[in-house]
Amino acid sequence: MPEFKLDNHSVSFLEGQTIMQAALEAGLYIPHLCFHPEFKPHGSCRVCIVHTNGRYVSSCTTLAEQGAQVISEQAEVQRQRRNLLEMLFIEGNHVCPSCEKSGSCTLQSVAEYCGMLSPTLPFQFPQRKVDASHPDTLLDFNRCILCELCVRASREVDHKSVFAISGRGIQAHLVVDSADGRLVNSLFASTDRAASVCPVGVILPKHKGFVEPIGQRRFDLIPISRQQEKAD
Repeated sequence: MPEFKLDNHSVSFLEGQTIMQAALEAGLYIPHLCFHPEFKPHGSCRVCIVHTNGRYVSSCTTLAEQGAQVISEQAEVQRQRRNLLEMLFIEGNHVCPSCEKSGSCTLQSVAEYCGMLSPTLPFQFPQRKVDASHPDTLLDFNRCILCELCVRASREVDHKSVFAISGRGIQAHLVVDSADGRLVNSLFASTDRAASVCPVGVILPKHKGFVEPIGQRRFDLIPISRQQEKAD
């Protein structure tokens, strides 16, 4: 099988595999947020950047090449990831100590892994609504990082297209496909794949907040870098 180098590791790959896919199969972690093995790579968050062939690329959308030298755990690569993560934190409202997803949040855990422990830029404090209209599920749009995992899950797995991204740039935001924009009047069901795929705390089941004590949560038990991709 052809191989490439990921830092100091030799990684075998199949034709058509991306750097991310090959690395995960080899048990090697590259930080990422919008990538999920169930869906076609999207490349929206750019947190999975690596350096290869003299440039920075997203590892989830870049095909593996024979003999390539791919750098992931370099100080400059991690610095760029921290900058991207910092922008995600300040552009939303992420109050980790009081969030139901704390300890099981991919954004929180990836930031910790990359060393982004406290933003240095001023918070934007956007005014986004909370949708509690659905009897089983709460939507807190303040925490959305525009990864589009719920959009892809609803479209590709549930075949409903309940979620979409509206607007561009700093004005981009998650919306619900219903006449009044409320989740209760959409085709959404709490059993949908889209209901469980969110990496942060946007789509939350009601009546189940804080049921896992500190020390027993997903990333408390096993660091994100040691977890294989799996269904949430």
